[in-house]
Amino acid sequence: MAEPMRIRATLQGDVADVRILMRHPMETGQRKDAKGEVVPVHFIQSVVVTHNGKTVLDAQWSQAVSRDPFLGLRVKGAKAGDKITVTWIDNKGDRRTDESTVAASS
Repeated sequence: MAEPMRIRATLQGDVADVRILMRHPMETGQRKDAKGEVVPVHFIQSVVVTHNGKTVLDAQWSQAVSRDPFLGLRVKGAKAGDKITVTWIDNKGDRRTDESTVAASS
């Protein structure tokens, strides 16, 4: 199982500033290891972000995204205590889902 994502969601007015760090190797299938063998392709294909169960982002990625991708987005109509859920699925069928709660800005 993949490492947990780091998700921060802070409120600025009625907009949540959501920042997500996903731990994933994101191999392109073009790099070679120390033995000179090609490292197999392994990348996140789908990312879905929901706000209180409603989809606010549905992205399809390819191997062109860098290792440990960072994603930032803003969600209108958020309130402190709302749930932000992030799910990714990679090309090997692995999946990860993590949640965060929108925090009031300090």
